[in-house]
Amino acid sequence: MVGGFYGRKIGMTQLFSENQVIPVTIIDASFWFVTDIKTKERDGYYAVQLAKVRKRYEGETFSPEWLKDKKEYFLYVREVPLTEAPEGVEVGTAADFFKLFNAGDMVDVSGTTKGCGFAGVMRKHGYSGGGASHGNMMGRRPGSIGSLTKSGHVIKGKGLPGHMGVDKRTIQNLEVIKIILESNAIAVKGSVPGKAGSLVFVRKK
Repeated sequence: MVGGFYGRKIGMTQLFSENQVIPVTIIDASFWFVTDIKTKERDGYYAVQLAKVRKRYEGETFSPEWLKDKKEYFLYVREVPLTEAPEGVEVGTAADFFKLFNAGDMVDVSGTTKGCGFAGVMRKHGYSGGGASHGNMMGRRPGSIGSLTKSGHVIKGKGLPGHMGVDKRTIQNLEVIKIILESNAIAVKGSVPGKAGSLVFVRKK
């Protein structure tokens, strides 16, 4: 069984259950197809290759011609590793593996965090900055980065300004709240990495 699927993060909203408001993230899993099946005999490992059709081809029926030029017809091509050969999975069929999930299942969601460009230490590391009164002119600067051990030595791991975001992160133990079959989407409790429209991978625990 394929225990995971790729999708696009739509955004966050809220659902109501037993007079409680539950914040959820909607993940769209539509228009993904199986484009290859990796076998141990041929490739040295088991995996299912999935691909998302480009927007201009979303309304068309899958054609074997698409496999000859994947870059032309598909926006993403990814693989889901497996421990054994999958059953009932064929090339050209819809990769609707999200239907194997149920409300209440626990999942891990992986994605790439939102890029924030060059950020200072207050935003990137949560430093408090200098005082705001009594003539303090430190402002948002990082302050001294030296050490008393030897001149010019900077302690390893010292937080400094720099590029922030675009890191691969995984949020674990998120609950599946609802499977939206009519929209080929899934609602997961809480937030997941990435901005709206970014690619995420959902793996069953």
